[in-house]
Amino acid sequence: MSDAVPPAPAPAVGIADAAWHRVHPLTPAVRSWQIIAVLLVIVVQDTGQSVLQQATGGETGRGDGIPWLGVGAVALVVGALASALLLAVSWRMTRYRVTAEALELQHGVVVRRQRRARLDRLQAVDLVQPLAARIFGLAKLKLEVAGGSGSSIELAYLTDVQARQLRNHLLAAAAGLHYETPHAPEAPERLVAEVPVQRLVASLVLDTGAISGVVLALAIIIGGVLAAGPGALAALFPVALGVVTVFWRRFSSGFGFTIGISPDGLRLRHGLLEHRAQTVPPGRVQAVRLVQPLLWRRTDWWRVVVNVAGYAGRGDDQRTENELLPVGTRAEAIALLALVVPDLGLDPGDDAMAVVGAGLVGDSRAPDGYLTAPSASRWVDPIAWRRNGVRVTHEVLLVRRGRLRRRLDVVPHARTQSVAVTQGALQRALGVASLHVHSTAGPVDPVVPHLQAHAAARLLQDQAVRARRARKLALPERWLE
Repeated sequence: MSDAVPPAPAPAVGIADAAWHRVHPLTPAVRSWQIIAVLLVIVVQDTGQSVLQQATGGETGRGDGIPWLGVGAVALVVGALASALLLAVSWRMTRYRVTAEALELQHGVVVRRQRRARLDRLQAVDLVQPLAARIFGLAKLKLEVAGGSGSSIELAYLTDVQARQLRNHLLAAAAGLHYETPHAPEAPERLVAEVPVQRLVASLVLDTGAISGVVLALAIIIGGVLAAGPGALAALFPVALGVVTVFWRRFSSGFGFTIGISPDGLRLRHGLLEHRAQTVPPGRVQAVRLVQPLLWRRTDWWRVVVNVAGYAGRGDDQRTENELLPVGTRAEAIALLALVVPDLGLDPGDDAMAVVGAGLVGDSRAPDGYLTAPSASRWVDPIAWRRNGVRVTHEVLLVRRGRLRRRLDVVPHARTQSVAVTQGALQRALGVASLHVHSTAGPVDPVVPHLQAHAAARLLQDQAVRARRARKLALPERWLE
């Protein structure tokens, strides 16, 4: 009998055929509607101002103002045709292919660009369907690759079926799986949590940041009316519109939010006008934060956000991409934490729920195993100094802080990028210092403020050693091989 190793299965044909393909022919039509909408807004605004000035007897500076409606329509048509032509040429110059190792994309009209996403560096795959794309049954794929800001690749647009098949293949290939069939089957999924619409609306109303924005906007509007009279309302309209826009974006992005778990990772689905289906593979989460605003305490709601290599967006993009749970119960938040960080590395006698619970709501008045800030730190942080603390386990670093806005950060040692200690002049006089744990770009920025200086220095040295040791023992990128 021969002990020869059987040959590896041949790569599947169909998706990973290494041949160049074009995106869907309707891609220019889906992309052009945004340009047309912008042109339409400009024309309507300009024409409306002319009509309003004529109705009030003011000077328009453009004849009688009404003929400009026809000129604006002509300009709209010309602009739409020019943009459609440019987008059609761009579609012709865009192509992609999938090999056994990477996805490659070539695009650009004046300047040709070629992007390559290695599958073993794949961090997450999002399937996004804007409203216009949903009308035509299209979707785009957004691949997040380790490498920081600007490393993502967007493939737009494919049919919904093609996009889902390609996503399944990419996730399977990134996990180290190979199939003999042309299309990788979609992994089974189990629902973990969902956000009811009533809870989402209530969370937006009770968010202290949103309330502060509304109060500030009302103060500006009332002050403007008192200073300049009712005529100032038109000038202050953008302020009110900005507040409404912020609320709408948060509601729209969190609408229908569901979280599922499957062998290829966490699956997040959400969005009212723009549907987004995110898949975050296991082990790609670099840091986790559980947040509770002040007015959420009565209902004990929490928000969960993460750092994922490649998700380095800012503003609304970061809030959408890095959010695991916009609002949920404490049990749901802890369950998500257990999914993305399955092993807290506690000693056999420790209770995981007690350790996490102390991080969520505990402080220095009750001994709970956290290293806390000394009483001298009250001079630099009089409100939250009792909350500030850190606990180190065999696998993770747990950082708690915030009195009015509670936060618990969990950073696996293997995902620690670097550590640093900072000490200002007042901190130096009080003998305290802050420890900074650097993760990948994202909303989680773990800081242990105002520890005793010698304790912070010791933590710095110990955490650097733990991080090096954990990285050597970390699982391979292809986690199912």
